[in-house]
Amino acid sequence: MVLCPVIAIIFLSSAPNSAAVVAKPDEKWGEVPCAFIEMVQDKPTTEKELISFCKETLAGFKVPKQVVFCELPKTSTGKIQKFELRKKF
Repeated sequence: MVLCPVIAIIFLSSAPNSAAVVAKPDEKWGEVPCAFIEMVQDKPTTEKELISFCKETLAGFKVPKQVVFCELPKTSTGKIQKFELRKKF
């Protein structure tokens, strides 16, 4: 399975149950990355920690500008419904 670089780094930095990255509208850049993360209960982390870890490893334009911790919408086969995440903007 091939992951996008942003999701791969998120999995290295913490222990999420699942994660997705979608484009969020931005006035200056048009779109910026936004990470949605479903965390494992016993391994808490913060938005600030994840973003700072991503800044150390990724190019600036790939770093998520926002991290949302929530339960991710999935299909009956377990695939993340990114179109539902995009509707939140």
